[in-house]
Amino acid sequence: MIRRIFAALFAIFFFISAYVLIADIGFGNNKMDDLVGKYYIENTIKDTTALNVVSTVVVNYRGLDTLGEVTVLFVASVSVGVLMARFKGSKLWNVSTTPIHITAGRILFPLIWIFGAYIFVHRHLTPGGWFPGGAVIASGVLLLMLAFKDYLPSSKLITFSESISGSLYVLVGLIGLAIGGYFLYDFVYRTYGIGTIGTLISGGFIPIVYTIIGVKDGVELSGILHHLSRDDTE
Repeated sequence: MIRRIFAALFAIFFFISAYVLIADIGFGNNKMDDLVGKYYIENTIKDTTALNVVSTVVVNYRGLDTLGEVTVLFVASVSVGVLMARFKGSKLWNVSTTPIHITAGRILFPLIWIFGAYIFVHRHLTPGGWFPGGAVIASGVLLLMLAFKDYLPSSKLITFSESISGSLYVLVGLIGLAIGGYFLYDFVYRTYGIGTIGTLISGGFIPIVYTIIGVKDGVELSGILHHLSRDDTE
């Protein structure tokens, strides 16, 4: 009984304290005039010709943070490889395939890759992003691994593609540094004026960066699938 009384008193104290702390916050008031987000909303099209404000913030206004996110994904992929090294030479799943799986894999694989590429190539125009686009591409690789029992993505190709895409991202940033004075400067639109609002060729260097990161993401996720499968063929 005493415990229940103390619990009730604690709950009452907690809710009263919470009310006192948040009573004057003023939820629902318009604060956009005082926030940096207002600049993004009002100037995205003027600065980049991109229709998607979110993609502009992610790649253009805070592109260095995105580089950090890509690095985190790379570290995660490497970590999976290190953890799965102890299972080298063993198959972690057994899948029985049928002619239906094989036929469906051959038909759907190119369509899946086209859809994945569409997602990150059009990121400056429509919702999407490098991660979902790359995940769709990796799902195409997974489909092949399930449809064809002996298929395994080449670890050498994965490593090469991963290195090239990561290097290209940094190279784009360095070109911006050389032309505009800071890393990941949008030289495509701000310097050369390339892009028409509402078309695929718009958004400055956003489609370029998203394509590079999307490919890198797809390759890294495919590498994780490689490590989770087996590693006795190379």
